[in-house]
Amino acid sequence: MEKIIDLKNVNISHEDGPLLSDVNFSMDRGEFVYLIGKSGAGKTSLLRALYADKDIDSGLALVCDTDVTNIHKRKIPQLRRKIGIVFQNFRLLNDRTVFENLNFVLRATGWKKKEAREEQIMKTLNAVGIADKAHSMPRCLSEGEQQRVGIARALINNPDLILADEPTGNLDPITSSEIMTLLTEINKNSGVSMLISSHDFMMIDQFPARVLCCENGTIVSHE
Repeated sequence: MEKIIDLKNVNISHEDGPLLSDVNFSMDRGEFVYLIGKSGAGKTSLLRALYADKDIDSGLALVCDTDVTNIHKRKIPQLRRKIGIVFQNFRLLNDRTVFENLNFVLRATGWKKKEAREEQIMKTLNAVGIADKAHSMPRCLSEGEQQRVGIARALINNPDLILADEPTGNLDPITSSEIMTLLTEINKNSGVSMLISSHDFMMIDQFPARVLCCENGTIVSHE
């Protein structure tokens, strides 16, 4: 099976010293994997390292067939076109409509034709169930709807991999279940790989998949 992520002896530091050491794990293309661990254990730092927003001190880190260990800055945009990122706090542009949020991403990533952008935006909003909210402002949406926009933004460029950092962290249990249902369906139907950082064990029980754990300064398989 082809690997979408393959880490060997990876070390990551933060300002106070070593954070994660001797990290070894891989993810198959199309796989759905959880990343769990206590607050401050290094989950977010690892995700940031995978999309080249945080330096890796040493080791080998292949993500979407790209070595991110010592990636040159000019290659980062090319890598990120293959990766969709979902944030806990949505990070939407609050002065623009849902449509304009997604249009901004497409324009920034090289989609020249207006008609192609419009078609891709509506296709993606349909996929996450909020096509009727295309011209709404984010402040007029529920938190669950805002996260669906966040997922749409992650999907808009047809990525190979989605990295989600606590995507249900700000949501109530019912909405969390709806969002996890959406993510698992996208994984199943489109084959996009997903690495989901979470501390929501009820959701992990409800939507079981392989679990990796940040503990004792490294990553271990969680049985």
